[in-house]
Amino acid sequence: MSLLHQVALTFLKEIGHVRAKTLVAHLGSAEAIFKASPGQLSNIPGIGEITIKKLEFTEPLQRAEKELKFIEDNNIDVLFYTDARYPKRLKNCVDAPVLLYAKGQYNLNALKVVSVVGTRNATDYGKQLCRQLIEELAEHNVLVVSGLAHGIDVAAHKECLKANVQTVGVLGHGLDRLYPGQNRSTADRMLQNGGLLTEYPSGTNADRQNFPERNRIVAGMADATIVVEAGLKGGALITAEIANSYHRDVFAFPGRLDDEYSEGCNFLIRNNKAALLTCMADLAYSMGWEKSTEVKGGPEQLILPIDLSADERAVYEVIQTNKAPLAIDELAIKVNMPTSQLAMTLLDMELQGFIRSLPGKTYALN
Repeated sequence: MSLLHQVALTFLKEIGHVRAKTLVAHLGSAEAIFKASPGQLSNIPGIGEITIKKLEFTEPLQRAEKELKFIEDNNIDVLFYTDARYPKRLKNCVDAPVLLYAKGQYNLNALKVVSVVGTRNATDYGKQLCRQLIEELAEHNVLVVSGLAHGIDVAAHKECLKANVQTVGVLGHGLDRLYPGQNRSTADRMLQNGGLLTEYPSGTNADRQNFPERNRIVAGMADATIVVEAGLKGGALITAEIANSYHRDVFAFPGRLDDEYSEGCNFLIRNNKAALLTCMADLAYSMGWEKSTEVKGGPEQLILPIDLSADERAVYEVIQTNKAPLAIDELAIKVNMPTSQLAMTLLDMELQGFIRSLPGKTYALN
């Protein structure tokens, strides 16, 4: 696929993440979108005449050309959502970014991934919890994701660096800058064992509205979100709420009733929005990490049905039980899924190597 068109797709003003994925699913690639006629676009669900009339391709392509120069000059990875390196857990979230910019040495699809979040006004108690948590996580070969903000976020990243735990910081701006600037040295060290990740192109400032959007990536990338210390208002509780909406596990450390920056954690626990966490054993038990979950065997065992989302698993099982390849219309009926959604699911599964497309728009397992 054309990297230029993948980047340009994110600059289309009338096309968000969900529509972009729908277009790719129906037309086959980002490049095909820019070459499609109005008639072809009008046949795609969710793309109406008003949207088509407002589409303008010249400026997005020009912006993409400039962005590609920045990407090349700064050794930045571009992860389109069909890329095998794109975080699989995040891709299963309906509002996941269609494209991510990344820098560093990382595996965003590590076997175990947790997000660690908390207040920007971390106390000594919160920092101590961070230290103990990361030291114990080191024994489980976990990737730790956070937001590289003041307080608990940067404390978690620093503890990961000390314990040689891979850690990724998700930013609310482009990779041509860093906010807050005081965390620059930590960010530079993270590039050696982890890295930096953002959905925003260069030139994007750290605007207030970007951080709630950033939080959905922090939550969506992980198997579980851990709230170390938080007040009743702030990004940590937003991230926990998003993780709950994604049906991901949320844990929180309890605090004293009169501690301002434990009120948020106690609120989450009291309202069954987070499981109480007192030590790593609680997390390991809840996540099923007490026994090794490492996959053994040759390369052919690395891609397993266990990696599938709920929609993908339903499609996989129907194709598996059918003796002959199935057409998309048949599949849509059998799995009770809209054709537009099914087309996107089939494309994802094909790119991941689970299925293959055959003549006549039929599908079979690989």
